[in-house]
Amino acid sequence: MRGITIFSGNAHPQLAEEICQYLGIPLSPVHIQRFSNDCIQVQLLASCREADVFFVQPLCPPVQENLMELLQMLDAARGSAAARLTAVIPHYAYARSDKKDAPRISIAGRLVADLLKTAGADRVITMTLHSPQVHGFFSVPVDHLNALVTLARYFKERGNLDNTIVVSPDLGNAKSAAKFARLLKLPVAAGSKQRLSDDRVVIEDIVGDVEGKDVIVLDDEIANGGTIIETLRCLRHRKARRLSVACTHGLFTGPAIERLRAQTDLEEIVTTNTVPVPPEKHLPNMRVLSIAPLLAEAIRRTHNGESISSMFEEEI
Repeated sequence: MRGITIFSGNAHPQLAEEICQYLGIPLSPVHIQRFSNDCIQVQLLASCREADVFFVQPLCPPVQENLMELLQMLDAARGSAAARLTAVIPHYAYARSDKKDAPRISIAGRLVADLLKTAGADRVITMTLHSPQVHGFFSVPVDHLNALVTLARYFKERGNLDNTIVVSPDLGNAKSAAKFARLLKLPVAAGSKQRLSDDRVVIEDIVGDVEGKDVIVLDDEIANGGTIIETLRCLRHRKARRLSVACTHGLFTGPAIERLRAQTDLEEIVTTNTVPVPPEKHLPNMRVLSIAPLLAEAIRRTHNGESISSMFEEEI
């Protein structure tokens, strides 16, 4: 991996270390300090002149600080004559802000994409955007990865899936749920969801036969847990049997952990480490899968000019 340099901010250095271990290269150091006026300053402590530079930085809480760190890292490398700059953003938080659904609001998903390009990003690698159309907000190449194969492989290795069905909480995530179900050769169902507020949703019904079935509820992310809890309520009403939950981004904000802890019949919660899951948020029935090998392989292929799409052929 000659000619490649990887930096990380404070968002998720453990993930960056795992990626570097997979690639067999060191994680280059960064010095980040905060001044008395609350401004952040970033200094790259390794040369990146004429290098292919990658910055691993999910936009997880505190989102604004992590975004500013990423922008300054990009700007610093651009000013240091790097050959190419790639922002590796496992979780792109502003993907929820994808449309103007109220008067006089910002479409922040597009604004942040513009900021990344202005700061110097030549390419972006991200994973499981909440709204896939955000991909089109970028004016630089974007490799939009997903963790479906990683999640499917885990459930396939876990055991018998003969009486199992995959359930999407809403129709917006149904396409991903259908692909996940195809990987596992399972049927799929979807909820009919109405969002009332940021932490309140209503699922009126489940479209599909879930009675007496083992269920894997698949969503792109779990934030405050409102959608998952409502989905589980509806599945119990429809007399589903064993209940498991899987997602790519385990944010677990606000009351999410307490809500999930209270679901005594929830067999398993499976997520990935696109964002850090601190020890206090680990539940006994939670499993965190690493997507470091996937991101590392995407970085390797990007550096070598190889195909990324071939990584996601439908086989496990």
